Amino acid sequence: MTSTAPDHPTATIDPGTEVGLLALTVADLERSLTFYTAAIGLAVLERSDGAATLGVAGRPILLLREQPGAEPWPRGARSYTGLYHFAILLPTRADLGRWLRNWLELGFPLPGQGDHLVSEALYLEDPDGHGIEMYRDRPREEWQWSNGQVQMATLPVDIRGLLRDAEEEGQPWSGLPEGTRLGHMHLQVSDIRQSADFYHGVLGFDIVAHMPMALFVSAGGYHHHIGMNVWHSRGAGPAPAEFVRLRYFTVDLPSREALQAVVARIDAAGIAHRQAGDRVVVQDPSGNTLVLQAGRALSVADAAAIEGSI
Repeated sequence: MTSTAPDHPTATIDPGTEVGLLALTVADLERSLTFYTAAIGLAVLERSDGAATLGVAGRPILLLREQPGAEPWPRGARSYTGLYHFAILLPTRADLGRWLRNWLELGFPLPGQGDHLVSEALYLEDPDGHGIEMYRDRPREEWQWSNGQVQMATLPVDIRGLLRDAEEEGQPWSGLPEGTRLGHMHLQVSDIRQSADFYHGVLGFDIVAHMPMALFVSAGGYHHHIGMNVWHSRGAGPAPAEFVRLRYFTVDLPSREALQAVVARIDAAGIAHRQAGDRVVVQDPSGNTLVLQAGRALSVADAAAIEGSI
């Protein structure tokens, strides 16, 4: 999956940058909370009327807001710009195997799968059609690179090996373990070139894989923090209001200086944005909303502050 990256004038985003928090709308909050706690293993950290914050070990990962009766996200065939999937990164292979064992014991079918050489990934959907990837990374020293492009593939996952690793550790399932976090985002976009200009040319992410219909970018040599494709959304716009949707996700920079450097490039490019303290709200060319912030959401209070900036 190698190629030559497009030639964009750019400054590199701080290598400590990650994605951190995700906000979605759902049609039925009770249904979603049952799914995300029992089947995914997140904990409810806070709940209010029509909204909930979920996470692991007190750290928020997912914000849900109810939109009663909303249509499910249209997957396959013709769709809209927005979420393709979000990816939950587990600390170890045994952790992923333990999650899979619980999923199967709940009576769900075997998820979709992909051994991507850099990671092992399992794919599923929530009750509203939001795509989810559960994955673990292989050690970075095992990743292969060629001309600045990471070598990835889509091969079958060793399912028996995952379950065996979990069994050998002998630990019962008790939800997602501490250290679990949002590992990357994968978006549906309308145009790959425009997306490259924004995520690479302005924000400063490195292009680590580039194809005619997909693009993967990262900071600090990660295999990807943000993926994007036009497989079902070429030339499309955001979904109509009656559909569930991606509200926003955060891009977490390690310092105010790192954030200011990105904001300076956004200003220079003439891209509209809104600043609220140490946070900047901006949309990519496909209408996906990003919240750029200095630091990470480590508590329910941090997540609430982000909500207040939207």
